Amino acid sequence: MAVKLRLMRMGKKKQPTYRVVAADSRSPRNGRFIEIIGFYEPRQDPSVIKIDNERAVHWLRHGAQPTERVEKLLKISGAWTEHTGETIETAVPERAAKKSAKQLEKEREAAEASAAGDDETDADSEEQE
Repeated sequence: MAVKLRLMRMGKKKQPTYRVVAADSRSPRNGRFIEIIGFYEPRQDPSVIKIDNERAVHWLRHGAQPTERVEKLLKISGAWTEHTGETIETAVPERAAKKSAKQLEKEREAAEASAAGDDETDADSEEQE
């Protein structure tokens, strides 16, 4: 039996919460599952992620394949690092690395402009004294 660690949608319409479950890969998204491993509430600020790391590592060691989203959640909770032995820096990518070149250029220009603006205001205040 091919086991997957995946999200199972719960909650009301337009207000999703998810369970992280171990399920047979052939069963439907909200269908039969083997075990509930945790939950994920994306609508909270900040998002709530509660995963039983011990059970998640158990399933990973027994060959369960996580979906992309569940893998990210496991990295955040620390279960992925327990399983693979990766360090936290490589397990969770920084958001700054995801910025496009255009965004980085705009931020750099804004920083230069604000630095230049600060220099001009300092020179103006010295002239007035």
